[in-house]
Amino acid sequence: MATTDPAASPTQPGGVGYQVVARRYRPQRFADLVGQEHVARGLSGAIESGRIGHAYLFTGARGVGKTSAARIYAKALNCETGPAPEPCNACDACTAITAGQDVDVVEIDAASNRGIDEIRSLRQNVAVRPARGRFKVYIIDEVHMLTREAFNALLKTLEEPPGHVKFVFCTTEPEKLPITILSRCQRFDFVTVDAPAIARRLAQIVEAEGGDVSAAALELIARRAAGSMRDSQSLLEQLLGSATGPIGIDDVHAVIGTGSEERIGELLAAVAVRDAARALAALDVALAGGADPGGVMEQLLAALRDCLLASVGCPAEALSGSSGLGIDVAAMGRDLGTATVLAMLQVLDQSLGRMRTSGHAAVLAEMAVVRLATMEDLESLAAAIDRVAAGAPAPTLPAAAPREKKTADLTAERPPVEAQATRAEAPPLAPAPAPPDRIVSAAPIAAEPIAAVTIATEKSRPPMPSVAQPVGDPLALWQVVTETLDGLVADFAATATAAAWRDGVLEVSLPAEAATAASFLRRPDSVASIAAGLEARTGGPVRYAILLAPPKPTSAESERPPQATVNSQAALVRAATDHPLVAHARTLFDAAIRKVEPLRPREVEPAVAAVVANGGPTAAAGDDVASSDEEAEGDDG
Repeated sequence: MATTDPAASPTQPGGVGYQVVARRYRPQRFADLVGQEHVARGLSGAIESGRIGHAYLFTGARGVGKTSAARIYAKALNCETGPAPEPCNACDACTAITAGQDVDVVEIDAASNRGIDEIRSLRQNVAVRPARGRFKVYIIDEVHMLTREAFNALLKTLEEPPGHVKFVFCTTEPEKLPITILSRCQRFDFVTVDAPAIARRLAQIVEAEGGDVSAAALELIARRAAGSMRDSQSLLEQLLGSATGPIGIDDVHAVIGTGSEERIGELLAAVAVRDAARALAALDVALAGGADPGGVMEQLLAALRDCLLASVGCPAEALSGSSGLGIDVAAMGRDLGTATVLAMLQVLDQSLGRMRTSGHAAVLAEMAVVRLATMEDLESLAAAIDRVAAGAPAPTLPAAAPREKKTADLTAERPPVEAQATRAEAPPLAPAPAPPDRIVSAAPIAAEPIAAVTIATEKSRPPMPSVAQPVGDPLALWQVVTETLDGLVADFAATATAAAWRDGVLEVSLPAEAATAASFLRRPDSVASIAAGLEARTGGPVRYAILLAPPKPTSAESERPPQATVNSQAALVRAATDHPLVAHARTLFDAAIRKVEPLRPREVEPAVAAVVANGGPTAAAGDDVASSDEEAEGDDG
């Protein structure tokens, strides 16, 4: 049965003297602490064994019973029959503490009494013996709000208080407390209360209040409270005060601004089959019924959480809140796959964060639903890496209606890419011999590789047409093409100092100090512009390569023995960022470059990268920009 605060007065006409449910049904004994049995055992055992500490720290989320436990502990210490493992709640001391009228139990709100002056006053008062009880108990709520100076003033008193003084600190953010305070306290962590326990407690309160609330409504309230007993009681009181008859699950949805379970099930089913129009229609129906966009997204998040648990093999008992959706959440989770469900949860989490500070919550909800409904299936990164390393072709998917495919390769619909082994295992690529009257386009040639890169292929590229090699000065041809370009591409291309035809490839040399220009000209958009200009000038695709001239050694350097070039980590990361394949992988996996490992000395050899103007990347083995030792050191700075 529910335990009522003995100091609570019954409801009077006009609401005079009325106490809310959360106060009227506040726990009065350790046994009444719902979900905090470990705390109750610890405090009761300490009193029973006589090992009563002088300072305690109660931490946990809001509304889980921290302050209530502190009051119960104070009653157990000062009870006329104690100190006892349980207060009697009948003596004068217990009733006075329950009513908040006992002079020996001082409750301080640190949020409004956070300065050093208040703590100095406390230090002076602790020397005064209790008026009638055994102990003087100081309960400081939200103790993390005290200032640093106040904490420092409290340290000595907290470590060696008088024997008649006990401290109980309550906080929701223990990480903000100085370590010097934490080390002087016995800490008890209050956990969030699980939904079934909250529902049972609410049922006791409804019975004591004479209300009529369905079990499904109580379960929904318990889930909505997110582990806070006080939040659930406040919501129950709101329903009891506004309802004129039996309270059902629809009444709860109307109060908390969420959609019905069936609507959320329809929305999730439409997302699972990648039907964006149907998903938006389900969302509009839910919002038209009075639901809040944020509430609907939170419901969808909870449903996808059950899908995630099912996708990793959790039992059905672990799934909560999905029984009323009208769909098989477990089967849907296994069908979508763990990687896809994780991506969907990330989209919803980001959208909910933006909706809390935006005035266009409905639009953000629709954007999130469309993104979910158009998201491709994701295979695990480990499986993709294993397949790429093995050189296996990507799985092909049949063209079918939405949601016919199960697990699609991330690159199944990308342009095909030629296979190339790592540079440590295979010799560098050589340009294919061109017919005497035609040549094909090529991408820039990197001076040195930044790392060994393995690229998987989907299928072989068909042979490309070629054109006759133009007759004339190759540098003049490059300069003419440069004049047709725009922006930085034209400026950087104009820095070329020499050009020559070699094996059907137009090799363009840039000064050694033009590393930035060479890197910019290797970007995909720059490659496309230059290739288009060459094709327009020559009448067909032309292979070309960007080379950096070797740096001119100084007189001192010429006397040194030759050493291998060492690129700084900053230069390696910058070069990897500019690489088109790396950029594509970062976009595909939503990843970031953490570190680039350079090749060992025996692996360092010229790298070749080819980008066909009309077909995207054909082969790459890690482009890099040659730089002097001085430049590398500058990058590290």
